[in-house]
Amino acid sequence: MGEIVVAGHICVDLSPGLSANARIDPGALIDTGPLRISLGGCVANTGLALADLGSTVRLHATVGDDELGAIVASRIAAHDRLDPALEVTDLAATSYSVVVEPAGLDRTFWHHTGANEVFTGEHLAVGDADLVHLGYPPLLPGIVADDAAPLAKLLERIHRHGATTSMDLAVVDPTSAVGHLDWEAILRRTLPLTDIVSPSVDDLRSALGTLRLPAGTSASPLAQAAAFADLLLAWGAGVVAISAGEDGLLLRAAGVDRLRLGGRMLAPLAEAWADVDLVAPPVPAPAFVSTNGAGDASTAGLLFAMSRGAAPGEAAEVAGSSAAATIAGRRPTAAEITRLRPGLSRLFAVAGADEPIA
Repeated sequence: MGEIVVAGHICVDLSPGLSANARIDPGALIDTGPLRISLGGCVANTGLALADLGSTVRLHATVGDDELGAIVASRIAAHDRLDPALEVTDLAATSYSVVVEPAGLDRTFWHHTGANEVFTGEHLAVGDADLVHLGYPPLLPGIVADDAAPLAKLLERIHRHGATTSMDLAVVDPTSAVGHLDWEAILRRTLPLTDIVSPSVDDLRSALGTLRLPAGTSASPLAQAAAFADLLLAWGAGVVAISAGEDGLLLRAAGVDRLRLGGRMLAPLAEAWADVDLVAPPVPAPAFVSTNGAGDASTAGLLFAMSRGAAPGEAAEVAGSSAAATIAGRRPTAAEITRLRPGLSRLFAVAGADEPIA
């Protein structure tokens, strides 16, 4: 497998240590724990997980000419399997998120889009990459401007280079500018150019609502995932992987002719993956630390497994195991994945990722 490019949204995650009693009371002083600073967003989360699994990864994103941008660059440079291809802009500050996650409660993100606003992919060098994964168009206002013309142009250019295209979404904030866009039109325009798409049910509900689902569709995440998968395939996607949280991962694929058009990574898998329809239950996490980054780790596991020629069931297991490792506060390395699922060891025979990268 050749190089993988992960492009799009990147930010710095600022995660204060919070107890279950953490709250916001104007004028009050609330005691907190230490601050954890880490890289976030698809480019960092998915890229790092792919590198941990054993892939060679080039990261392409836009940061500001500021202290947070320097943190992004230094953190990426510290990893042997990551090749930074960062654009630095003086038009916006580096993106960051304050991750509010009191003990035992779900996360809330206070997010500044920042330099991601000016990312369009115009300067992305595809080169000889076999796969280009684009993350979080709902948090990349520049790439979905003009009815997503920049996004469509980028996906077309990637295909001209013969690479497989992959895209992950993000929850759409209805109060933001992109929240008022016609996401059905955007997806109808770009999914015929997208070989693999890996959103969550929450991503799709926020972008499309539930009015597009057939009457009588159950409110369960898995039932809605199945209905959304039918839509995404009908709109032209090749492989659809939808995370349904505790209900697992739903994996469906188009017919063999569509998959044969899926670029250097997907086309060789066309016969084995054509018309697949399966639900993989979640892999139990050995501990619970945080769900932050678990969805991106799942996508990384799926893409890594496909790059190693995995069958659909194996790929879903690697995806689930990568998410489980992340939830447990561990890196999704070959050693960690095979501890969770020993039967997957053959996929790592050439990965060289038995231990976390330095």
